[in-house]
Amino acid sequence: MSHTIKPRRVAFDWQHTPLHWIPGEPTATHVLNVLHLLLPAGERWFVKVFKEALPLITEERLLQDVKGFMGQEATHSVQHSYVLDRLAEQRLSTEGYTRQVEWMFDVLLGERPPFGLPLTRREWLRFRLALIAAIEHYTAVLGDWILDSPALDQAGADEVMLDLLRWHGAEEVEHRSVAFDMYQHVGGRGLGRYVRRAAAMALAWPTLIYLWVTGARYLLCHDPQLEHGRYRFGEHRGAARRGLLPSWSTLNGAVPRYLRRSYHPSQEGSMDRAVAYLSASSAARSADDGGGRTDRGPRQAPDRAARNEE
Repeated sequence: MSHTIKPRRVAFDWQHTPLHWIPGEPTATHVLNVLHLLLPAGERWFVKVFKEALPLITEERLLQDVKGFMGQEATHSVQHSYVLDRLAEQRLSTEGYTRQVEWMFDVLLGERPPFGLPLTRREWLRFRLALIAAIEHYTAVLGDWILDSPALDQAGADEVMLDLLRWHGAEEVEHRSVAFDMYQHVGGRGLGRYVRRAAAMALAWPTLIYLWVTGARYLLCHDPQLEHGRYRFGEHRGAARRGLLPSWSTLNGAVPRYLRRSYHPSQEGSMDRAVAYLSASSAARSADDGGGRTDRGPRQAPDRAARNEE
């Protein structure tokens, strides 16, 4: 059965969300907060690359899915930007880190190959689409994890933050196949298409680990509520054992699945669980009703996030 992918106009009220939104768990809080640092620039980049590739799509159904994907990703970027504004209000500035992330996506992975790499415009576009497919594999894995993370509820995690992460996670599972199908459609044929897909994962996964760990280290070191904030791998691992973070085995185990020649993202996560959450989420339900509100009321978009949406 076909599933229509569409953006949802959601809104979240952050005025009551504490800095440590998982009570007594600054490491778990900030490891998950790294998503807010990476996703605004990353998802704007997804949309830019997909715009470049739109003229290459020859299948109407894929074209509609891609347009729905782009709308969802643009909305995700804006909503995570709002969280950065909330962190700034709580005296945790993230600009020192996010400037580096923006440089990586806007310059290093921009329209032209970096360092004078001898790649044609078409080949560079194909490689960036392969990178997006690899990253989207992990966003689907994370999305499925956050939808089935009862330990966060039991720990008393902030309900609005959980709704944001689970709404986003549900949409990642909902559009889990789009980036992969897009790459398969425009990535050429034969062994070369697979080799490029595998090479993109070989680059994407260690890069994501590096960005995640350095982002967590940055947040913990700059947290104004921690006197000597430091990222400690043991605390990260302990939080994962308590179910507050995805385990490294879960994340690492996703690589060999993706590298199977027969792999397709429809095998990843539970679409039924994602759709069920989108039917239950206060933010998503209000979007479907045209209200654009959460249970905590309406929210005005900060100027920066509004500029990003444009």
